[in-house]
Amino acid sequence: MNTQCMFDYAKRVLESVSFDPELFYKELHKATQSLLPYQLEQLEKWVVSFIANKPELHESFALITR
Repeated sequence: MNTQCMFDYAKRVLESVSFDPELFYKELHKATQSLLPYQLEQLEKWVVSFIANKPELHESFALITR
């Protein structure tokens, strides 16, 4: 799987598990382990935008960005 596909896959998975903060955290953690550094920057920007109106996911993102 090429790296752009991995990035797109990670976004799709995160969207699909966003109903559960614990699952979201686990999948976000997995994504940070499998993406390239420049993709992590893109993912961070995307996640910030995605969770803007989802306060229940803010803690999961904070744990990853420490």
